[in-house]
Amino acid sequence: MNEQTGNRTVAASPARVRQILLDAAAVPEWNPAIRSLAGPDRARLGEHYPVVVRGGLRGEITWTRIEAWRVEMRIAVPGFTEDGWWRLTPQDGGTLVAHGFSHRGPLAVVLTRAFRGVVELRLARLAGRVGRAAA
Repeated sequence: MNEQTGNRTVAASPARVRQILLDAAAVPEWNPAIRSLAGPDRARLGEHYPVVVRGGLRGEITWTRIEAWRVEMRIAVPGFTEDGWWRLTPQDGGTLVAHGFSHRGPLAVVLTRAFRGVVELRLARLAGRVGRAAA
């Protein structure tokens, strides 16, 4: 199993960061593995959103927990499941965003090296998305 965690301070309120994490249509902007996502623009707890990921694999993303300070989601394609979480902690002038994920499945084993640094990449892209949304 591949697990990663990281954190980054983002210059926005926890409510604003949460809003972006729940903007289903924007997921491909901060998650480089997602090529396309279909369904309503706003994430709904337990609803399955069809996705296409890198390599053309089809699967789904599901928001499994939506709270004021925590968002969790599952991405599943044949042979691979990612359980990811985001914790939002208010800080002076922004939000400390902690992100982590764990991977399971035979494809996850093969791709372990390819996911090095992905937490930091997602956090950087999320921070950029928050900045663009504020402008």
